[in-house]
Parts: sequence; C-alpha cells; structure tokens
Amino acid sequence: MQRGFTLIEILIAMAIFTLIGLASTSLLTTVIDSNELSQTRFSKLQLLQRAMITIERDIQQAVPRPIRVNGEKTDIAMVGGEADGSDGDGIGFVRGGWHNPQLMLPRSTLQYVAYRLKDNKLERLYSTYVDNVIGYEPKVRVLLEDIESLSIEFIAPANNESSFSNDGKLKWNESYKGTQLPKAVAIEFTSKDFGTIRREFALIGGGS
Repeated sequence: MQRGFTLIEILIAMAIFTLIGLASTSLLTTVIDSNELSQTRFSKLQLLQRAMITIERDIQQAVPRPIRVNGEKTDIAMVGGEADGSDGDGIGFVRGGWHNPQLMLPRSTLQYVAYRLKDNKLERLYSTYVDNVIGYEPKVRVLLEDIESLSIEFIAPANNESSFSNDGKLKWNESYKGTQLPKAVAIEFTSKDFGTIRREFALIGGGS
C-alpha cells in the first residue's frame, strides 16, 4: 500500500523551499549590487587615471612661451597659485607637443592650457591658438567631479631667492609667476571618492 505525504510534511517542505528561495534572492541581490558598485568605482578610477595622464602630459610638455593678455604682450611663462575664477588654486602656461600631423591644421603645435576648481569640478581650460583675440573665451573640459579642494605648489628656479628654505634646501612655494619655468610643480586635490591625491612633476627645461 502506497502512502502519500501528510499535510504537515508538505507544509514543512514548502517552508524549506521558501527559505532557500529567499536566501538565494538575497545573495543574488547582494552580488548584483556589489557588481554595480564595483563597475561605478572602476569607471571613476578610469576617469581619475585619464585626468592624471592629461595633467602629467600638459605639465611635462610646458614651454617658456609667454602669451598676450587682453592683446598686450607679456613676458610671463607660467603663473599659478590663488586664482580669480577658481574655488581653489589655478595654473596657466603654454604646452608644446600638440599633435598636428604635417602641420595640416591651421594652428601651431603650441597650446595654452589652464587648470582650475569650479563648483567641485576640476576643469581644464584650453584654446586653439596661443594668442587669442580680445574677448575670446577658452574652451572648458571637466576632468573630474566631486573635487573638494585644489592646491598647486612650485619649486622656483635656483636663481630665485624663494627657491630655498633657511637651511638651504629646495622648498615648495604656494604661488609662482615668472619668465622661466619652475623646477617642479605639485598638484594636490581632495576627491570625495579617492581622498587626497598629490603628484609632483619635474619640468624639463625648468630654471636651473
């Protein structure tokens, strides 16, 4: 004589399968959320890497080429520190190495660039021509968002009295404005996602 399951056994089995289903759903949801979080963080890390590559390329290709300001010629090759229009420090200079194959484009291989902090965004300002007409507004590219602070420091050329501390060692200065390139530039910013990041760059051709 065959004997079937009792009602209690069926209820117990249903309860067990329900618990297994709930546990599996919870585990799957956790895995999906973790994967989305990892992808988001990886995307932000990629943006950070691209931004640092851009900054490194610009600074290490800096050249001591003055620009015109409001149509007037100057002899300043680089300026940096506290800046109008920036919520933190800023820096501006001319870089070389701007790719122009066989000079086919109607511009040089030099480019004026600047960096600033605006509304918690690290921005790169640039223009097509080194010397622009009066009233020209540079183009703006947002490199990073959720940036809480930006500071830029400089080691001035050796022939500058601000290059050395009292003990004769090279020291970092909070601002710079000179006809020569500084010996080094340090950029430090605080990111909401990655904390404080600092990079120091020695400039080729910086004042000796």
